[in-house]
Amino acid sequence: MATPRPDAPRPRKDVDAPPGAVPARAATPEDRAFDAALRPRRFDEFVGQARAVRELSVYLEAARQRKEALDHLLLSGPPGLGKTTLAHLVANEIDAPLTATSGPALERPADLAALLTNLPERGFLFIDEIHRIPRVVQEYLYSAMEDYFIHVVVDQGPYAKTLKLDLPRFTLVGATTSEGKLSEAFRGRFGIRCRLDYYPPEDLARILARSAGLLGVELEPEAASAVASRARGTPRVANRYLRRIRDLAQVQAGNRITPGVAGEGLALLGVDTAGLEEMDRRLLQALIRQGGGPVGLKTLSVAVGEEEETLEEVYEPYLIQQGFLQKTARGRCATERAFRHLGAPLPAAPPDSASLF
Repeated sequence: MATPRPDAPRPRKDVDAPPGAVPARAATPEDRAFDAALRPRRFDEFVGQARAVRELSVYLEAARQRKEALDHLLLSGPPGLGKTTLAHLVANEIDAPLTATSGPALERPADLAALLTNLPERGFLFIDEIHRIPRVVQEYLYSAMEDYFIHVVVDQGPYAKTLKLDLPRFTLVGATTSEGKLSEAFRGRFGIRCRLDYYPPEDLARILARSAGLLGVELEPEAASAVASRARGTPRVANRYLRRIRDLAQVQAGNRITPGVAGEGLALLGVDTAGLEEMDRRLLQALIRQGGGPVGLKTLSVAVGEEEETLEEVYEPYLIQQGFLQKTARGRCATERAFRHLGAPLPAAPPDSASLF
């Protein structure tokens, strides 16, 4: 893989992307390294999510003036929209150290206790995919978040004792793609909650222009718009496409990405004019083979060879947003747009509900 220019920003060790199991398309190791190299370092470099950035800027400035720790922060939204980047930016803006981990890595309360007791005053603890923390560990966090102490059991049997350990005033930053999987008691302990939305094409084009500059490749505005329009409203996807199109430009076009090069690169990636990738089309084709649906998620998972969670969290949101897929009480249904886009004949009767067609 081609590497960024030497003067491209490098991730600090204390804010490296945390480990953890995330859908492969959402965050492969290659994606994480690439995203880290292009990650903004200040809010004025961050493109999009204007409301969230404005809110966080106010809360950070207030905490800085009072010389207090920022209130606990929950960032939610689909994969690739900048939750990890915003967590890093918040720590950078207040010039505080950040310790990063992931929900699946915290299997026992002892795992969390080791992190909490080593945090500095006004430090940040970032937990990616926080909804995947076991319930017992979530409950262990309650006293830490509200009263800044934890109880630790030492020894065993009749000699067991419970010690109360005071914690520094810290900020817990949680990132989740499934806020609904958090208990209300846990969610209510976050004083700041920000929901990130998909990006419009114009914001993605600005992100691509910045990324191209850092990577040392010339990107024409029309080419940036072409890529942005098919990037599913997601910066991570846009940058992934740019990385592969850059390879094509380097080999065939003198390191210059024109609209023609962008179109050829997207075709090589299997991205069609509507921004659908191979798995999107396979999912819709599986529905169409069943007359358009309804089809249950488990059946779809077997039909396309992908995990249910990945289908629901990574692929379905874009298909629903673009009008290719609809959820009903009985299962998933392909819409008229899906039939027409894939060149399939419409069924004699609409699947599940006449409202689909």
